[in-house]
Amino acid sequence: MTERSWGGTKLADRRAARRQTLLDVAERLAGEEGCAAVTVRSVCREARLTDRYFYESFTGRDDLLLAAFERVADEARSALEGAVATGGPQREVRARAAVAAFVALVLDAPHKGRLLLLEPFADPALGARSHLLMPVFTDLVGGQLAGTGDDIDRRLAAHALVGGLANLFAGWLHGTLDVPRERLEAHCVELVLAATTSATASDT
Repeated sequence: MTERSWGGTKLADRRAARRQTLLDVAERLAGEEGCAAVTVRSVCREARLTDRYFYESFTGRDDLLLAAFERVADEARSALEGAVATGGPQREVRARAAVAAFVALVLDAPHKGRLLLLEPFADPALGARSHLLMPVFTDLVGGQLAGTGDDIDRRLAAHALVGGLANLFAGWLHGTLDVPRERLEAHCVELVLAATTSATASDT
């Protein structure tokens, strides 16, 4: 059976486009105004869609908010993985590439950074999902420490590094850490290199 089209666009494509629009609005509202600003009514109004179209993609407000959060988390993971993959064999080059990739995501698009790093503290649903996603990032960092120290050293270093970097970026986004951006980025690179050096030293 051939899928019907309207104005040359298939139904599945129109649904996907509406879902994308709802996610874009939720991401922006949550990042700029906070999760409390994300409601079915506010999102539909901003997206210029009726709630009928909202419920064809999401079961409710939390479902939409979690999907927007996970989309940003996936962007962060992909950016870090891509930076590490193209950073070459030198630790410093990989560290700078990874930090630059994360900075580009959370500071150049601050609404994404706030949704990823700040709003989980304000919304219970996001907080629980953030906790579940944390191993994805600690495993990624831990993989860069492979061959250095033992497994416990790597896990400890990875958790400390991810938590420390997240707090630094969160402080900068929140305005409680008033330092030049280039100094923040340079300090993050130093932390990454120090974690690698520390893990290496513990194996000697």
